[in-house]
Amino acid sequence: MTLKSRRQFLEQSMFATAAAVAANAAAPLMAEETKQSSSPNEKLRVCTVGVNGRGMSHVGGMLNRKDTEYVYICDCDTDVAERRAQQVADKQGKKPKIATDIRKVLEDDSVDIITIATPNHWHALAAIWALQAGKDVYVEKPVSHNVSEGRRIVEAAAKYNKICQAGTQSRSNPGMIDVIDFVKNGGIGKINVARGLCYKPRPSIGPVGDYPVPASVDYDLWAGPAPMGPVTRKKFHYDWHWQWPYGNGDLGNQGIHQMDIARWGLGVDELSSQVISYGGRYGYEDAGTTPNTQVIIHNYGDASLVFEVRGLVYDKSLPASSKNYKGSAIGVIFEGSDGYVVIPSYNGGVAFDKDGNKIKEFSGGGDQHHYDNFISAVRSRNADSLNGHIVEGHLSSALCHTGNISYLLGESVSAGECLERLEAIETTENVKATLDRFTEHLKDNKVDLVKDKVKIGPNLKMDGKAETFTGNEAANNLLTREYRKPYEVPAEGKV
Repeated sequence: MTLKSRRQFLEQSMFATAAAVAANAAAPLMAEETKQSSSPNEKLRVCTVGVNGRGMSHVGGMLNRKDTEYVYICDCDTDVAERRAQQVADKQGKKPKIATDIRKVLEDDSVDIITIATPNHWHALAAIWALQAGKDVYVEKPVSHNVSEGRRIVEAAAKYNKICQAGTQSRSNPGMIDVIDFVKNGGIGKINVARGLCYKPRPSIGPVGDYPVPASVDYDLWAGPAPMGPVTRKKFHYDWHWQWPYGNGDLGNQGIHQMDIARWGLGVDELSSQVISYGGRYGYEDAGTTPNTQVIIHNYGDASLVFEVRGLVYDKSLPASSKNYKGSAIGVIFEGSDGYVVIPSYNGGVAFDKDGNKIKEFSGGGDQHHYDNFISAVRSRNADSLNGHIVEGHLSSALCHTGNISYLLGESVSAGECLERLEAIETTENVKATLDRFTEHLKDNKVDLVKDKVKIGPNLKMDGKAETFTGNEAANNLLTREYRKPYEVPAEGKV
């Protein structure tokens, strides 16, 4: 099998698997639905923008329904767009049009829905443009690249009275809804800490270089709102996640899901009053600029929201404690006065008493529930029926961004000084225990903190409702960014 044919085989398999998983997971819900119609006159016409990865899950979820039809596939990589359009044609029996520029799609009044799975730096602008053009929008996580962008999407959805769902699919899974209700209703007593975990090994992305843009990519469109500088990473697609101009590290890539579940369980609907972050990019030197090992501590008064990112661990002989916490590697742990809950997936979890005895389990759901919830809201025109309303996606994304802002403003210190600074902050978190796990993890991976040190940011105070920092101009400057014309995200009140 040639490299090209192997790639096509894998892509076809990925598409088929996404559709099959969506169909199987949604079977109970689909059986109950009566509002779907197979009439061509009642089909919702869809375009997905960005189809090199997560976008194909959108395609699978939409094509699993009888009442949707793909009329466009949009991607600034023409090779990717052509392959994906053919895959859609194989599924629905009709090939959608291909566009490289979202603006061409938005000019077409026949398009009802835009789903967005571009790199992070395009999420907000694509969503706002689509809402302004009268389309309903499903936008992947994180919904924004910075705090201001997310709030602008919320404003645009309200102004144009459109439906806008964030791609935080756990919000629609029955098992997750049940476990969060259990937590919020006092199942483990008073919650002291909601802890998100992203123990997800990531290799080096290779040395900094000046690499060519793939011939099939319109680089001006790809860069969009971001600077159009040289490509310094070897792998053009995906590895942008680990470079600040385009991505938000694993906190904004994987961690946004767990950040959202943690905030949901705490029942808070604004940003935290204080946030501090520490970490670094350890174990290798490469073209990545985001931290691969990081801790964020948000203060919500009588509870804390803590997040731990660990991107190392490749040695199978390392202890379990360096690979997970309380049995979870990518998940959420709610620590309460009467026990704790471990959520290791997108659709459920397990509750334990204070002695570690299992008391209850929750499970059930799949991505299709979230797509169906979105389509139901599009049909009813009831934005309040959305499980992942854009405001929820904005708030959870913003918690990632404010954590990263503290980190970006940080300085390198010893582990001892890091602990001193942490012990001076107001928090319900056991800062020493978390730092001990952090340093032990690095020690297991042969990282010398005497040499490499820890980058710790300031403990930033924030007006959670106004979504601005108090007394720190440098931090406020990082709530937004400079935009490249003509790809400018509108300012407040200008959407």
